[in-house]
Amino acid sequence: MAGFAYFPHTEGDIREMLKKIGAESLEDLYCDVPADFVYKGQYDLPDAMSEQQVRDFFASLDAKDARLKVFVGAGAYDHYTPAVIPYLTQRSEFITAYTPYQAEISQGTLRYIFEYQSTVCTLTGMDISNASMYDGPTAAAEAVRMAIACTKKKTRVLLSQGLLPNVLKVIETYSRFSGTELGYIPTDGGRTSLAKLQEELAKGDVAGIILPAINKYGIVEDYTGFAEAVHGAGGIVVEYCDPSALAVVKTPGEWDFDVAVGDGQPLGIPLCYGGPYVGFMACRKDYVRKMPGRIVGQTVDADGKRCYVLTLQAREQHIRREKATSNICSNESLMALFVTVYASLMGPEGLKKVNELSYAGAHYLYDRLMETGKFRKVFDAPFLKEFVLEPLVPVEKLQQKLLDGGFFAALQTEEGYVSFCVTEKRTKEEIDALVALVKEV
Repeated sequence: MAGFAYFPHTEGDIREMLKKIGAESLEDLYCDVPADFVYKGQYDLPDAMSEQQVRDFFASLDAKDARLKVFVGAGAYDHYTPAVIPYLTQRSEFITAYTPYQAEISQGTLRYIFEYQSTVCTLTGMDISNASMYDGPTAAAEAVRMAIACTKKKTRVLLSQGLLPNVLKVIETYSRFSGTELGYIPTDGGRTSLAKLQEELAKGDVAGIILPAINKYGIVEDYTGFAEAVHGAGGIVVEYCDPSALAVVKTPGEWDFDVAVGDGQPLGIPLCYGGPYVGFMACRKDYVRKMPGRIVGQTVDADGKRCYVLTLQAREQHIRREKATSNICSNESLMALFVTVYASLMGPEGLKKVNELSYAGAHYLYDRLMETGKFRKVFDAPFLKEFVLEPLVPVEKLQQKLLDGGFFAALQTEEGYVSFCVTEKRTKEEIDALVALVKEV
């Protein structure tokens, strides 16, 4: 081990640990791996490089990536990230600890989690927010288990089929291995069907339902009557939200829903191959004891100065393992800090402006695409920044034409539609260029 100066274990340490578990060598730890799968050659690793050589190498790799203009959403949105955010999130006052168990050395981390919780509550209209959810889909899956825990003698959770496909799949995976029974509410005219929901509620076993604020077609849902129906049947309502859109659409609190979940990525977190993102969960105070994750509170120290502490944490997640209500442990608070700085910089008016620009661009693109004669209208319903159309040309040719022109657009849905999304980053010139390419297909 002499050649590995930063390895903490000495040869003596390793011998002692191996003896304790009855192994002769480190290789014995892999004795159950078939020999054919054990690599016996030398690793093809490059020689050591100088710092400048390493920078040049990765710059050359970066240059190979195509820089596409993003006209796709589906749960991950290309919103503008103010340049100041990376500088603020790297300040030492905030980066004081990974997991905030020890308040005396984690004040920076605890403070921005507290501010993040306050931001989420403001956006959703809920009473209490937690921290440390991995991403939006897993937050939704946790909400399914929470619905079962919040209701007595109810065994089933209903999912709107208007939820994004990846959200549905994650919920289904969680539920399959936790034994939770799921049901589905179809869409009618692009919106979640209240009539079908009422039919399912009449069976008497529904613990809750998860609904999208803006569904997979980009349609802004109208949930008049949903809360009354579910509450009347003894269940709770969970809404899956785009937090950026909550600046201009009706919030879960305004709908009288019980839990709000979603992904914080639209609040300025850049697209980066699927992550890292940050899930959020907020609820009415009645259900706080059933909510997974952490809650940070504000108090005063012995000198009367403001300070922050963990006020609630589902400890069972660390000790009950598979029997726990939740197994959320990883702390996503660096991304929570990112979201908090973004929201504080933008403010209510800034977030409204983001949505106004996105709305204007999306509707302009929609109208221009319809004028090409290459698409047919699918739904007659309000949308914000995302929409679907039925293509009248081969989707593969359409996508390739746009890709060759530098656009990531026309994402195909399960139904065979194509989806487009416009954020405030997209210009009129870019939209016109995209439409010009579509006309050539």
